Amino acid sequence: MILQTPIMRICISCKKTYDRKHLIKITKDHEQGIMLQKGMGRSAYICKSKKCYSDSKILKKLQKALKTSLGPEFVDIFEKEITSYDDYPNKGI
Repeated sequence: MILQTPIMRICISCKKTYDRKHLIKITKDHEQGIMLQKGMGRSAYICKSKKCYSDSKILKKLQKALKTSLGPEFVDIFEKEITSYDDYPNKGI
């Protein structure tokens, strides 16, 4: 039996490392634009901690990480997505 090691990523807000499954993935897909939780291309990750996804500078950090500007339609979708999360008790590894 082969054990797979978890794929680790860093939250762009708190800079802690987590298993990729426990993060919100925002991707700048080269064909479809900005996507949540899917897509291929430049990606940024945010942990599901309320402190991180409600950070006042999170949109600026996302724009810098994705090297693009984020329109108001993305902001609306992002805010709807994060309201579905409770304060997820992530533990840094």
